[in-house]
Amino acid sequence: MLFTIMVNLQTSQANEPIKLPPPQLDSGLPLMKALQLRQSTRNFDSKQLNLQDLSNLLWAAFGINRKESGKRTAPSAMNWQEIDIYVALKNGTFLYDAKSHILKPINDKDIRKLTGKQYFVEEAPVNLIYVADWNRMKYANEENKIIWSAVDAGSIMQNVYLYCASQALATVARGLFDKEALSKALHLNPEQKVILCQTVGYPKKI
Repeated sequence: MLFTIMVNLQTSQANEPIKLPPPQLDSGLPLMKALQLRQSTRNFDSKQLNLQDLSNLLWAAFGINRKESGKRTAPSAMNWQEIDIYVALKNGTFLYDAKSHILKPINDKDIRKLTGKQYFVEEAPVNLIYVADWNRMKYANEENKIIWSAVDAGSIMQNVYLYCASQALATVARGLFDKEALSKALHLNPEQKVILCQTVGYPKKI
């Protein structure tokens, strides 16, 4: 089963959605232990994450944990849910659709190097890109849009940190990247703002 999941992820083309398996809600460490182990890591192995790990990661980040209301694992101001997670993989770029728990194709290009200035972003298997859609933030002025979207992205970022600590994965959040180039690669409109990027992978043994 695990081998099949690995093959599906590595051979899927970015012109077709990737159906993610249900998240494994009974996996991982207790919360207090994950908090103890939470850290930023900048040495990543190039080994690809399997589809189950990617499913668990994205659900932990900002998946739906209350189906009856559609609310998520991370809070958002006014329940705007304005943050979208783009996933930069070796075989293409995808948008996480939490409602269907699938990855929607954006392009078939490897844009990982655009997600940061650091050497490891091109080597690590996954780079998450947090994009705020200001069109969803009704009645907020520009100052509040900036503040609240940053706070909401930070909540998602911390969920990823805790998931990675719980699963012995490496991660680091980053604010240094070329926003213009990344926005162009993602085909964003002017009301969509790249807030943060976060690299995820297996720790490199050194």
